[in-house]
Formats: sequence, structure tokens, C-alpha cells
Amino acid sequence: MASIRDRLNNLARDYAIAWSSGNPDEVARFYAPDGQITINRGEPIVGRAAVAEMARGFYADFPDLEVRCDMMRWAGSHAIFVWTLEGHHAQTGNHVITRGWEEWELTEDHKVKTSLGWFDTDDYQRQIDGK
Repeated sequence: MASIRDRLNNLARDYAIAWSSGNPDEVARFYAPDGQITINRGEPIVGRAAVAEMARGFYADFPDLEVRCDMMRWAGSHAIFVWTLEGHHAQTGNHVITRGWEEWELTEDHKVKTSLGWFDTDDYQRQIDGK
């Protein structure tokens, strides 16, 4: 049986791969059925269908989206997934690289129950606009 360290490192790796796949349902399957994500104190996005729709929006904006896992830390059922997002914006063609993290509360079977996501929206928008 894999250690908790191996399971959570694999979770982080596979989550980044899912985001890079272009398949929103692959992203959503990492969430509990009633799992949710809140990005930069926005409105919570609740349920797998809503998470898939959110991912679909990122894919529309960045058809060549790549997400890399930079670091994973955990304590009990709480984990932090640190990431880098990279891609070319569909409308402007500008190359965007932004970094952030998600703070996760995980279920017993290592599905995301809640995620608080953070990234610098001003820098993100500047790169999209090419400024």
C-alpha cells in the first residue's frame, strides 16, 4: 500500500495532468460530488458539473493550457497545491505564465471537498493584455 506521502504527491501530479489535458471532466473528477472551489474570494463554484464548467472556461481562454505542480504540502486532511499555469490567450495570443496555489480540505478518499485558490489577477490580466 502506498504511503500517504506517495498518495498525495500522486494526487497533485495527476491533478496537474488533468488540468493540462484539456478535458474539464478530468478536472472535476478530483472533487467530491459536492466539492467546491473559491478563487480569490469569489463566489464558490459548487459541484462537479460547475467545476467542469469553470475548467471549460479556462480552456476557452487558453487552448494550450499547461498546469505544473510546483509543490505539495499537507497536514492531515489539509493540503496546499502550488502551481504554475502557462498558455497562450485565445483572444490576444499573448503568452501568460502565472503562479498560485490551492488550499484543499480533502475527503477520506482524497477528493477535494473545498479548495481556496489564489493567484495575482492584476499580473494575470497585464500578461493577457500584453502590458
